[in-house]
Amino acid sequence: MELFRLTATEASELMRRRELSPVDLLESVIARTEATEPSINAVTEQWIDEARDAARTSESRFAAGDDLRPLEGIPLMLKDEQPVAGRLLEDGCLLEQGHVASETHPIVERIQAAGAVIHARTTTPEYCCAPVTHSKLWGVTRNPWNTDLTPGGSSGGSGAVLAAGSTLLATGSDIGGSIRIPASFCGVVGFKPPFARVPGMAPFNSDTYCADGPMGRSVADVAMLQNVISGPWVGDAASLRDIATVSGTVGSLEGVRIALCLDLGGYDVDPAVELNTRTVALALAAAGATVDVVELPWGPERTLATAWPHFGAVMGPFIESILEGDPARAEQLMPYTRAFAAAAAEGGAYVDGLVAETAFYRPFAELMTDYDVLVCPTIATTGFAADEASTDSAAIFSKLMTLPFNVIGRVPVLAVPSGIASNGVPTGVQIVGRTYDDATVFRVGAALEQELALWTDPAWWPEL
Repeated sequence: MELFRLTATEASELMRRRELSPVDLLESVIARTEATEPSINAVTEQWIDEARDAARTSESRFAAGDDLRPLEGIPLMLKDEQPVAGRLLEDGCLLEQGHVASETHPIVERIQAAGAVIHARTTTPEYCCAPVTHSKLWGVTRNPWNTDLTPGGSSGGSGAVLAAGSTLLATGSDIGGSIRIPASFCGVVGFKPPFARVPGMAPFNSDTYCADGPMGRSVADVAMLQNVISGPWVGDAASLRDIATVSGTVGSLEGVRIALCLDLGGYDVDPAVELNTRTVALALAAAGATVDVVELPWGPERTLATAWPHFGAVMGPFIESILEGDPARAEQLMPYTRAFAAAAAEGGAYVDGLVAETAFYRPFAELMTDYDVLVCPTIATTGFAADEASTDSAAIFSKLMTLPFNVIGRVPVLAVPSGIASNGVPTGVQIVGRTYDDATVFRVGAALEQELALWTDPAWWPEL
């Protein structure tokens, strides 16, 4: 197997046994990036010289028997949204072209301190405003499984590079599904942490819908990165002091009760997505869990009506502030950004939205008094075009089964693959836990990963 196809967990074990050089591993992913970028266009910039220095440092630490850091020698790409002081921070927008960050995101500081070899940055849609990844600044990012289609968004570049083999770990962020959508379309694993588990920067550190989180090619990989980036930070008053360690260790699901909801109360789920979700349910039962089909009274219309006041209070004003009241600046924005801001502006009163969010949460909470996790599809459809305009927010959100779990943002959600559709693009499921019960979703995800034996097979990944 090519080195770039190793999981982060496998690579770490090999390096710790002195059977793999971090320098050789980095060179493998650099070469793979060079080979795949003309097809997928998922990287905004590479930091090759710095990465080679970091890989040599890790190699020296392994050779000397020094104390090894949690991500020692592991190649990783950062979502371009997360700032690094002295580096470009352009948010996929012409208005930000050439802008240099003055601060470093706390998760980036933790990743650097943990010994990861950061070698590139990944594309996003403009201001992360779409579930597809294309912009005037960076062009169209494509899905390695089917380059006519999108890898999803807004962490689409991160999903694409993981599937392509251009890195071993990547970061994402999620305010409406932005980690889980590309995890599904790209056949990788992603985790939306519950609100405040992972520290953030103003203003979105106080946004209960929003979370930065890890992406990888196995449940154990994602757990490895999540354990590095979580925990309190002095710059974020919302960040939880409680440390919730997670694990990709596989065990029996005997005694675990799983609620299976196929449509979340009215999403129009593609038959291929439903079939693969039912296959997941059978695998979970084979792993020892009790699985029951349940209903929830949500659906896309209620979900979006509940979420718009929130977006109107947070994301809408954020975009308006960028325009500085200048119509000429608005013309430089992507059509999907303008459409999202316009829809958010009509979202309704924020206080009414808070009341609606509480009512939205109640049936889920009542259901989860009897179950350990909820399992449902991640996306109702099998793909969007790579250049999908994404200007009809209602139509797009009617396919995204991720947003309900941003509305109730204190729940942990692990997104894993469920199979492949006829267009060659993976499908996925979400494993949703009770509020702040991160460990259980990882326990279920690890058991499912072993039982399905899909993305653990080297033959799973796209050839490109």
